[in-house]
Amino acid sequence: MAQGSYRQFCPVAMAAEVLSTRWTIVLLRELLAGSTRFNDLRRGVPRMSPALLSQRLKDLQAAGVLARVTVASGPDEYHLTEAGRELGPIVEAFGVWGQRRVKAEVSLQYLDVQLLMWDMHRNLNTTPMPRRRSVVQFLYSDLPASQRSFWLIVDPDVGVDLCSTEPGFDVDLYVSVDLRTMTAIWMGHDTVRRASDEGRMTLTGEDRLAADIQTWLGLSPFAPHAPGVSTAPSVAA
Repeated sequence: MAQGSYRQFCPVAMAAEVLSTRWTIVLLRELLAGSTRFNDLRRGVPRMSPALLSQRLKDLQAAGVLARVTVASGPDEYHLTEAGRELGPIVEAFGVWGQRRVKAEVSLQYLDVQLLMWDMHRNLNTTPMPRRRSVVQFLYSDLPASQRSFWLIVDPDVGVDLCSTEPGFDVDLYVSVDLRTMTAIWMGHDTVRRASDEGRMTLTGEDRLAADIQTWLGLSPFAPHAPGVSTAPSVAA
């Protein structure tokens, strides 16, 4: 039996031995969100060392939660098995509980612009956006120059791409905001309308993109569970 085992036959204890090791639930969150390649998983858990990520992937494979799939045209991928997919409601329940019960002031102590932009890009709602390539540049004035600018490139034929270096396209909308405000909006604790009215966010560029930003922004899947905040779908003129 593994070191640190609960040494109980109880199914809760046995499941905890697989799921309660450090980073495992967060890693499962990334896998359930659709990341399958090692480098994409690293972007979703940027504070997890590559060595520990590799070990946790091996642990989940051994537990029958993951399968490693060889891909001829690229790096191996990690796919959830049926047992892994069954964990979806459990991980979602963790997130809902955290959104409802952990105070926003506590969660907003831990800001990470790269993780925020990564999550925003994969949750973006492209439906209300123009049926052409749109480029949105986020400018974080409170961050060092090396972390200040990010570009979301939305192409209806290709999908959504995230760049941290100048992509070479004209920008359709500039979003100037501080990192805490943008994180709070993404988490559902704040809104674009409120941040704009209070001068914490400035939108410059195409009127349609600016007006619909709360709708297409790509909020956290847990944003609807934030207590006491309405995510109104318009910034209002």
